Amino acid sequence: MDFDSTTLILTTGALLLFFLWRAVAALKPPRCGCDTCRSYLSSSWTSTYNNLSDWYTHLLSQSPAATIHVHVLNNVITANPDNVLHILKTRFDNYPKGKQFSAILGDLLGAGIFNVDGHCWLFQRKIASLELGSLSVRSYAFQIVRSEIESRLLPLLGGGGGGAAAAVVDLQDIFQRFSFDSICRFSFGMDPGCLEASLPESEFAAAFDAASRLSAMRATATAPAIWKIKRFLNLGSERELKKAIRSVHLLSESVIRNKRKSAAESGKGDLLSRFMATINDDVLLRDIVISFLLAGRDTVAAALTGFFFLVSRNPSAVERIREESDRIMGEYSDRAVEFEELREMHFLQAAAHESMRLLPPVQFDSKFCAAADVLADGTAVARGTRVTYHPYAMGRMESVWGKDCGEFRPERWLTAADGVFRQESPYKFAVFQAGPRVCLGRDMAVAEMKAVALSVIRKFDFELVDGGGAAASAAAPRFAPGLTATFAGGLRAVVRERKRF
Repeated sequence: MDFDSTTLILTTGALLLFFLWRAVAALKPPRCGCDTCRSYLSSSWTSTYNNLSDWYTHLLSQSPAATIHVHVLNNVITANPDNVLHILKTRFDNYPKGKQFSAILGDLLGAGIFNVDGHCWLFQRKIASLELGSLSVRSYAFQIVRSEIESRLLPLLGGGGGGAAAAVVDLQDIFQRFSFDSICRFSFGMDPGCLEASLPESEFAAAFDAASRLSAMRATATAPAIWKIKRFLNLGSERELKKAIRSVHLLSESVIRNKRKSAAESGKGDLLSRFMATINDDVLLRDIVISFLLAGRDTVAAALTGFFFLVSRNPSAVERIREESDRIMGEYSDRAVEFEELREMHFLQAAAHESMRLLPPVQFDSKFCAAADVLADGTAVARGTRVTYHPYAMGRMESVWGKDCGEFRPERWLTAADGVFRQESPYKFAVFQAGPRVCLGRDMAVAEMKAVALSVIRKFDFELVDGGGAAASAAAPRFAPGLTATFAGGLRAVVRERKRF
């Protein structure tokens, strides 16, 4: 070994040791003796609450301003609608996603719309707004949803037979398969067939699930240096995450290459074909489509799972949905619902929103304060502080929704005079964000949710098994780690075809 090689090795080793020393030093969380920080660091809150979100809800409900500060996380958390307005609209430019958040999801989402700020976000936002806002795209998406319901979902649920022999199914797994098929067909023009009768395992879906779950785990680390060291050394969960992301990227890139090869015949309405007309960068295309997969698959599945968890405990709501649909579609009609008919079903719309109020698909969302600020409730926020608004907690705030905030009551969304659905302020019901970043696919997602819910409710009776599974046996379901509200253990139910005729 020559002198230059030895010098290079020693220099590299010294730099590596220095990097590790700095990283290990960063592992030590900030000191704080308050009850909240002690409880967080010791995990003593788990003796009382199933989920971190339920503990935060308790703390926020005890705060006069519905705002708390978890010092060891440098995180201000709020369930105050005035603060949400301040963060998402009034001072929007001061609360970007931030480099800290982008780092957590950067390996999976890259430069996709949900992981960037500034010009990159604005560019994608404008394109997506034009595409998702067009009548032809919405019509195409609804046709896919109807096709998936009629050809796969309903036959699969009916395959268990009736009576005592009816099979126990995991509704959450079925909804995840349904939404993955639907969003892949819409986004890629590709059908993974996850909802076929045999319930096949999809390499793409499995890799996507693992990548989402493991990316979310990064956010739970008290110090970011923990997962960064593991990534640098390719250890543990970071090694598994790297493998899952590689699979997602390879499969996505393969779809893009095939789409480019067949460009001459691809006059399809799928999202990828439309974006290709504007964007030539295949890496950016991959990041954009993965972002839409994340939004269109996991959130819809989580919303449907929460909906059936709640309506199963409120049979009167199921009967009202059936009565409303019978009035609009005909009592003995067995056909698929039309989009215009869905718009006339105000109680169904109310039930969908009420379920998302109590069980939002995304329980919280964080921004980072760019310059020192004061929130609407008077809370001072230092530069660089993580600021989190919490839709899950907001849905349980008596100060926001009244004394019956813990009840599933769709009527709260209907006008007393004529029973017409009445939308609440997006800063009070922040499930789809609000302001400049409000979800562009909101109306499409709600229409998909309602179409699935209505089709299942009209055709089947369903009963949760043991409260829906071990995860749902308590008053509140237990959630699995992830970017969306996934029930740990699924949502098990017996599904029987209704005897109507």
